[in-house]
This record gives sequence, C-alpha cells and structure tokens, in this order.
Amino acid sequence: MNKAIYPGTFDPITYGHVDLIERASKLFEKVVVAVAESPSKRPMLDLEKRVELTRTVTEPLGNVTVIGFSGLLTELLTEQKANIILRGLRAVSDFEYEFQLAKMNRVLAPEVESMFLTPAEKHSFISSTLVREIASLGGDVSHFVHPLVAEELKRHLSS
Repeated sequence: MNKAIYPGTFDPITYGHVDLIERASKLFEKVVVAVAESPSKRPMLDLEKRVELTRTVTEPLGNVTVIGFSGLLTELLTEQKANIILRGLRAVSDFEYEFQLAKMNRVLAPEVESMFLTPAEKHSFISSTLVREIASLGGDVSHFVHPLVAEELKRHLSS
C-alpha cells in the first residue's frame, strides 16, 4: 500500500494546499497531512488551530487524515508506516530547497520516495506567507483560503 505524508506548517492552509491534497487523495491509498509544529518559523496560528482547520477543510476526503507533529519527518514516516513524502512546488524557486530536502531525506530514510506535485495554475502564486501578510493588513483573503480559514484569521488578528 502506498501511503503518502504531506508535511508542512499550513499556517494557514490555502487553496493551493487543498488542491494538492485533493489530487494526492486520488493517487495514493492513504494521505496523511502532517501539520508541523515548526516553532522556529514562529507560526501565526498555534498547532492545534492549524490541525483543526486542516481537518475541517479536508473532511470530505475519505482517505485523508490530519495529524500534528514535531520532530524529524523521517521518524514520523516510520511511525505512520508511510513510504512517500509528498511536497508541492509552486515555482522554480522552490525546487532547489525541495531538492536538497529530498536528498537529505533519502539519506535518512532510503526506503522512502519523495514526490512532487505542482498546484493548479490558478493557485500557483498563493503562499501562506502572502495570505498572512494580506490578512494582517486587513485585506480580503477569501480568494486564497477556505471561508472558515479566512474567518479564523480575522478572529485571530482582532484578538
């Protein structure tokens, strides 16, 4: 059985992420969306909220589960008995970093393959960083994220 893990901070989860998750759910028997704690990135939303939002947005996909994690991705792969790391590439600029990660993961877990998907053209420019910036400046992010995510960003920023 091919089980893929799609790791990321998902701060917040965007339509670009959802596009990749939906497409991965058609390619693999099981997809685990692994929301990384990533304290070094200083996420806007806490881990529990990011997991909750990701679960809500991906709920219609029957073979997708969402978990939070901290630590090495390769350890999570072993725990989850997964054999594929799924990563997204929006632009050529993403490739160098992702290629480096794939090589490192191959050394740490040679039995695991890294696979890359690109988002649909209409989502290729969306990044969580840009969504956070637009939201923090009071802009409308409804074109980039699920309505529940947009509402949570507003609530979070107004508190």
